[in-house]
Amino acid sequence: MKKYIAHSDLQIASVLTLLTFIFVLVPPLDQLFIRTILGLIMVLFLPGYALIAALFIGKDDLDAIERIALSFGLSIAVVPLLGLGLNYTPFGIRLVPIIITLSFFTISMLAIAFIRRGSLPKDEQFSVPFQKIYASIKHEINTKPESKIDRILTIILVISIIASVSMLVYVVVTPKQGEKFTEFYILGPEGMADNYPTKLLIGHTSNVIVGVVNHEYETIDYTIKFILANETLNSLQFQLGHNSTWEQNIEFTPEHTGNDSKLNIFLYRDNNFTESYRSLHLWIDITEANTNKS
Repeated sequence: MKKYIAHSDLQIASVLTLLTFIFVLVPPLDQLFIRTILGLIMVLFLPGYALIAALFIGKDDLDAIERIALSFGLSIAVVPLLGLGLNYTPFGIRLVPIIITLSFFTISMLAIAFIRRGSLPKDEQFSVPFQKIYASIKHEINTKPESKIDRILTIILVISIIASVSMLVYVVVTPKQGEKFTEFYILGPEGMADNYPTKLLIGHTSNVIVGVVNHEYETIDYTIKFILANETLNSLQFQLGHNSTWEQNIEFTPEHTGNDSKLNIFLYRDNNFTESYRSLHLWIDITEANTNKS
């Protein structure tokens, strides 16, 4: 029992590492908000704590505050170094390689800490006094305040702690929305922002690549219309989710001649055709095909 208590912090750290691995990689658990909480603990605390536990195994090596502070500091130092190492491997800096690397490093350091602590006499091994902490908290809860003021202050303190933790969780799991906007662009037939078709022949089909990127934080129904001299040359509709990209080669055929004609490319959203949401244009020259034979 004493040996279990001496290594209970290592066991808890191992369980948290395993839970992080599961909640990050296993669907549908990877959709729960606890994934973010475990991920923050994994990145900001556990690697550093495991390293400190492996280096300083005696109870007199560091006090509790020093261990906690160094755990955060070393985690912030170790995680980027591991990411830098991954950058030079075929795996790259991606979610799966990162979580596997962090988990392997943390578990390895915890195993070393477990072995090294076992080499010390039990009364010299570092351990987190969970039982004493629990007994102290239980004693404080069961002890009646000396006065109504003490009772009120205790209630206010508990409410403040709960509110602070709740706000922290809310801020972490609720990402702040950025600016809402839609990207709208056209490219030439080769997929570059040049060589646009500006010299056209009447009745001959030309094409450009049109792209739309949704940053509206919701799914949008878009409509694109090619309009030349109040005549619609082409029109199409599609639905696009947040942070999704739509790109397609669109053809159009002019039916009238004209120099410096303005080809309007309008983007509408949610079937609101009163006014275009975004617009682009090309200045084109349209001539008749030369039918004379040499």
